[in-house]
Amino acid sequence: MRANDPTDFIRYSPIIDRPTIAWPGGARVALWFALNVEVYEFLPPRNRYSSIYRPDVSLPDVPTYAMLEYGNRVGFWRTLEMWDRRNLPMSVSLNLAMFKHYPEITREILARNWDIFSHGLYNTRFLYGMREEEERRWIDENVSTMFEHTGKPLRGMFGPCMSLTENSMNLLAEAGLTYVVDWFMDDQPFPLTAGAGLVDVPYSFDINDGLVMGDMPGRGGKWEADEFLFMCKSQFDTLYREGAQSGRVMCVALHPFVIGHPARIGALESFLEYVQSHDGVWYTTAGEIATYYREHYYDQALAWQIGAP
Repeated sequence: MRANDPTDFIRYSPIIDRPTIAWPGGARVALWFALNVEVYEFLPPRNRYSSIYRPDVSLPDVPTYAMLEYGNRVGFWRTLEMWDRRNLPMSVSLNLAMFKHYPEITREILARNWDIFSHGLYNTRFLYGMREEEERRWIDENVSTMFEHTGKPLRGMFGPCMSLTENSMNLLAEAGLTYVVDWFMDDQPFPLTAGAGLVDVPYSFDINDGLVMGDMPGRGGKWEADEFLFMCKSQFDTLYREGAQSGRVMCVALHPFVIGHPARIGALESFLEYVQSHDGVWYTTAGEIATYYREHYYDQALAWQIGAP
């Protein structure tokens, strides 16, 4: 990924021309939930390209910070209690500085053996503008932090606040990571950097509580819990129907500062009741999807990409 043209590392692949994907147990849909557990600094270092906080106010932006911090003080715990009742797999998109600043939260995540991938160190520090060697050191810090606190290697990455550089994919592959979730452009996994073994697992820009219901500057949606529930069900119904021919992936992206509000948590539980009334659903994690795809479909898909005109 060292060019401005994305076709250098992502070849166009229409879904109608691909080999059939068969998920474990004949499932139609690989359903995974991404809980974004994030650290927002009160006074973050400035980045000339982007900011979490409102551009028209001087820091500290107390209203925005308070809205985000609700997730760590209350929303995470309400979501945790509900999820424990359902006993389903969970993928955690984790700002790894959580280990330092919120040990109470990370202790609960580790106790449940939830699947963790990195969402960077802080969600207020972006990759935009990073030079190659600086980003390489940043990735190394992610890798070492993950191993220090979990004893496990870091396998997946989601750029902090969805930020990347032109070097990111190559550097992540170089560091031994196997998947990312940054490219919201498909309903199935696909290979990224040719020959490096890096896979994109479909995340969601649409079935995303923060973008549908959130109130982040420039990113918040205009809808509420009943609309979000309707969107989740509609997304699932379509993918479930299409998955009868070839397996699909559905991601539900969640943020404790959004879905963890009293008025919203019920929508998530209603969606879980709905999907659990269906057979043929693989409740899984981003890491399991990446591993399964790499073992069964990666080589074939990569050969097609390299040979495609």
